[in-house]
Amino acid sequence: MTIRVLLADDQALLRSAFRVLVDSEPDMEVVGEAPDGAEAVRLAKEQRADVVLMDIRMPGTDGLAATRLISADPSLAHVRVVILTTFEVDDYVVQSLRAGASGFLGKGSEPEELLSAIRVAAGGEALLSPTATKGLIARFLAQGGTADDEHDPARAARLGALTVREREVLVQVAGGHSNDEIAERLEVSPLTVKTHVNRAMAKLGARDRAQLVVIAYESGLVRPRAE
Repeated sequence: MTIRVLLADDQALLRSAFRVLVDSEPDMEVVGEAPDGAEAVRLAKEQRADVVLMDIRMPGTDGLAATRLISADPSLAHVRVVILTTFEVDDYVVQSLRAGASGFLGKGSEPEELLSAIRVAAGGEALLSPTATKGLIARFLAQGGTADDEHDPARAARLGALTVREREVLVQVAGGHSNDEIAERLEVSPLTVKTHVNRAMAKLGARDRAQLVVIAYESGLVRPRAE
C-alpha cells in the first residue's frame, strides 16, 4: 500500500524539497502541503493522510497544537505525526510526545533517514532520531518534569489492568528496545512480545509505542536515567 504523506511547514522551499524526496519513492506519495497547523489538521482529514511531517514552529496554530488536535480526533486515529525539529534536545519534543506525536526527526537528517522515519511511523512504531540514544526520550521527559508528585495518578492506576508480563514488556519498550530485543531479553518469541505490546496499548489507550513510553514514565513505572 502507498503511504500517504502530508507536509506541514511554513517554509515553502522545505516543503518542495520534501515533496521531491517523498514522491521519488514507489511506496509513498505527498497528498498535501500545509503552511500552518490549522491547514494541516484540515488536510489530514480531507486527504486521508497516513503520516504528517509536522514542523513545530509555524504561524497561527503551531505544530504542537495541531498534533494535539489530530491525536484527539477519533476520525484521525490512524494518522501518525512525526515532528520535524531543528534541535533534538528541545522541550518542544517532550510536549510533542505528550501531545500524541509518534516521534521526531532532526531537520538535518539524511534523506534516507527521513524516508525510513515515514515508514517506521506508518507501521505504528515509535520513532527516535537515528542519532539519538535509546535513553533520549527518558531525558526529554525528565526535562519536562517527572517528579513523584507530578506523576499522572490516573495513568498509574490504569497500569493495574496490565498483567505482570505486560508490565515487563512495557518497561522494555520504555527502554527503547525493539520487539526482537525484548523477545531475547525475556526469552519469548517476537510474536508473543507483539501481542503483549498490542494488549498494553489497548488497555492504556495508547496510539502507538511512543505513547506507551510516555505513559511508562509519567505513571512512574519507569524512572528517568541520570546520564
